[in-house]
Amino acid sequence: MKAIAIDDEPMALEVVRSHATKVPFLELKASFTDAFKTLEYLQQESVDLLFLDIKMPDITGLEFVASLQKKPMVIFTTAYSEHAVTSFELDAVDYLLKPFSLPRFIKACNKAQELLQLRSGAVPPKDYIFLKTGYEQVKVQFDEILYMEAAGNYVTFVLEGKKLLTRMTMGELLEQLPAERFTRVHRSYVVAKDRIDKIERHQVGIKGHDVPVGASYMQQLQL
Repeated sequence: MKAIAIDDEPMALEVVRSHATKVPFLELKASFTDAFKTLEYLQQESVDLLFLDIKMPDITGLEFVASLQKKPMVIFTTAYSEHAVTSFELDAVDYLLKPFSLPRFIKACNKAQELLQLRSGAVPPKDYIFLKTGYEQVKVQFDEILYMEAAGNYVTFVLEGKKLLTRMTMGELLEQLPAERFTRVHRSYVVAKDRIDKIERHQVGIKGHDVPVGASYMQQLQL
């Protein structure tokens, strides 16, 4: 995974360089204290990942990402937490608050590597899905999911013992789920087939939860 780092503080870049040498699958190609020199570099070279500070002279990291036509994955590195929400609206992979430890850095790199593999098709997305919840992207195994409930542009994933809310439409949800493991039973509900405990006329039971079944979906459940 090819990466570059951008930060107006040389010491902060040194931390990223040092941590990067300890991640086997990461190649830090270059580092910059000047965002505009970075733009020149990106016109000539292709990278998979940016380590990017937010508060920089002349242009912020958020403005820098927004200006890119071809956007690599981004891990923000900053001493300030107030931009976390905006950074994830820009689909940042992670948000590292300075000073960050090597284990936290590696965790962010692992997340980027998994996303890169998914995008390239190197690892078929058969066993898990990434969900944006709050400030993080959470990896959820398909085996953990009981059912999902959609409401507008949000989907609640119901797992055993917890729920996760993510911004996603029903259409986007169905595109990411393997049809052999999940089925839509209602305009607002999708269930894990192998987690169904009972099938009734107008609902299915899943681990103590009653999920409604729409009339147009009854036949596929053989009701």
